Amino acid sequence: MEPSPILERLRERIVRFVASRVAREAAEDIAQEVLLVLHQKYSHVERAEELVPLSIEIARFKILGARRKSLRRGENTQLSVDDLPLASRDADPFQQAAKREQLEHLEAAMRSLGDRCKKLFRLKLEGLSFPEIQRRLKVDSLNTLYTWDFRCRKQVLEFLKEKQS
Repeated sequence: MEPSPILERLRERIVRFVASRVAREAAEDIAQEVLLVLHQKYSHVERAEELVPLSIEIARFKILGARRKSLRRGENTQLSVDDLPLASRDADPFQQAAKREQLEHLEAAMRSLGDRCKKLFRLKLEGLSFPEIQRRLKVDSLNTLYTWDFRCRKQVLEFLKEKQS
């Protein structure tokens, strides 16, 4: 096979792998970075059997680097200006009452939760990342923490659905 078809198939494989873990736009960029590293540092490797695992490993490191960079910059916690709630003094009294009622339901839902869920939500509201919360709560596995978070959010949603009915 010619190098071009091999590299094209390799690029597609890298993009699919990365896209399964990050956004599609970032996957394209990371795939380009991986191919650049392969060209600069591993130009002596030519067999597809060696290139695929090597490129996947490089892609994993590039994904981790992109995530660390995003965390360092605080990009994961930023809100769009369009998403910010605007406090209007001229708001409709009906809207104000509805918002106050939603807040009361949310407070009731939070009071109904167990201590673990309350601690988890408090730490998330303080802006801690899941690895930081894992260390703070002394949880062995990050997946356990994700499970707790899912279950706690599910409890809150079920409580709020019951109140709406």
